[in-house]
Amino acid sequence: MLIQLSIRDIVLIERLDIGFREGLSVLTGETGAGKSILLDALSLALGGRGDAGLVRHGVTQGQVMAVFDVAASHPARALLTQNGVDDDGDIILRRTQSADGRTRVFINDQPASAALMREVGRLLVEIHGQHDDRALIDAEMHRALLDAHGGLTNEAAHVRELHATRRGAERALGAPRARGEAAAREADFLRAAVDELSRLNPMPGEEENLADKRTRMMRSEKIAADITEANEILNGSGSPTPSVSGLLRRLERKAAELPGLLDDTVAALSAAVHGLADASSAIERAMHAIEFDPRELERTEERLFALRAAARKFSVAVDDLAALAVTQADDLAELDAGEARLAALEAEARASAQAYDRAAAALSEHRTHAAASLQSAVMAELPALKLERAAFFAHIETDGEDRRPEGIDRVEFWVRTNPGSRPGPMMKVASGGELSRFLLALKVVLAEKTSAPTLVFDEIDTGVGGAVADAIGARLKRLSGNVQVLSVTHAPQVAARADTHFLIAKNARSEAETSGEDAIVVTTVAEMDVSARREEIARMLAGATITEEARAAAGRLLAGAG
Repeated sequence: MLIQLSIRDIVLIERLDIGFREGLSVLTGETGAGKSILLDALSLALGGRGDAGLVRHGVTQGQVMAVFDVAASHPARALLTQNGVDDDGDIILRRTQSADGRTRVFINDQPASAALMREVGRLLVEIHGQHDDRALIDAEMHRALLDAHGGLTNEAAHVRELHATRRGAERALGAPRARGEAAAREADFLRAAVDELSRLNPMPGEEENLADKRTRMMRSEKIAADITEANEILNGSGSPTPSVSGLLRRLERKAAELPGLLDDTVAALSAAVHGLADASSAIERAMHAIEFDPRELERTEERLFALRAAARKFSVAVDDLAALAVTQADDLAELDAGEARLAALEAEARASAQAYDRAAAALSEHRTHAAASLQSAVMAELPALKLERAAFFAHIETDGEDRRPEGIDRVEFWVRTNPGSRPGPMMKVASGGELSRFLLALKVVLAEKTSAPTLVFDEIDTGVGGAVADAIGARLKRLSGNVQVLSVTHAPQVAARADTHFLIAKNARSEAETSGEDAIVVTTVAEMDVSARREEIARMLAGATITEEARAAAGRLLAGAG
């Protein structure tokens, strides 16, 4: 809770130190006494917008310090720890405002940002009033308030986690899906290429080997034709060997009849027969040596031409086909693996989306029940606040396609101020006084589950009196049983219920005090005892002239409130 507020040189406040206690504290005073200044100063210490106009005239700098005593488990302490601020002991928010517009922020005497001060301030204090834009009228907060009322905060946090998981799965799927779509456009070509190269199975250096082999075989083909022809002449049907051998045998028989006459001829023919035999043997050996096979030449040429055709097709050298085959096989394997990974990621994304949808649908159903409970509880508070003809609605719009971290529901508090009129957003439909009472009814219902440790109500009783003011006071008193409540009020019925009553007054310092200068008007705040309270409440009842009847009425209010 807020235990001390210290103000220096802010507007009409020169020096002010106020100690606050638990329960209900009220601040009263005549119009213009400086109640709004006090709240402006508190707002500055909570991270509100700085303004050079807040600095008291004649000085260069003003300062506000708010000291809070909160439990060790309070979220504000965790926030400070996350931001590297020491949170031992009390939480001290200090803000200086210079006349030139500059401000400085200190949390626990450590320099900090105004944004962090605002976050911490929102966890420590809620300010409610007819024109407040920080609390219950913020439609963005209504869903969280409904969840807190229905005990759905943990369930909503689980939906938020599932939403984050779903978004993460979608992001993880994005790049692989894009790569997969690009690869799929080339998949058919790649698979055909890998299949073709796999069947072709090119080897490094194979083109050179095949070309050399083909050259040798083509040369052998030409020589083989001449050898075959020679073999046919020497050993074929037209071979001269049988004729020469026959002639040699006849002449050998005739040589005996004429000695010496045919010796040279027989010798020459004998040499010829032996020469033909040698030539026949030699040609047969040559034929066996050349081993020319036309079918092998055909196979070699087919292989060589196939390799060269593939090289042209894939725009690489023949010797690079083997490396290309490996590369494309790897690419295909990666593509297949990528498709498998993509399928797994798609399955994961589907599963996370389904998990989110189930949880969000269940949360939406639970919110519907919580909305009915909240409506009933708030409606029960309205008659005493003279809003018996009004109605309150926790309006829920559900869209299963609008998947957000907080679920599929949009929640906003709606009201209807008169029977037969159309309900609408609370801030737009309710008048200033009605809005204050709706907010009070909501706060009474929600206080135990959704409240900062300190609540400030700024003149929410404006424009009401009698029984309504008394009902407001009763509800503020009830709230103060759970949290610290500070109320700036003009209603004596509210003031009478206070545990602590502060009087805000505007005083002029004497010329002696100001060393001969003109009197300076300053705002003061003082805690009142029972007697002073009775006099102040009597003033609130009677106005400028306090009568004994007013004092008696004030006494009755104090006695009834006690």
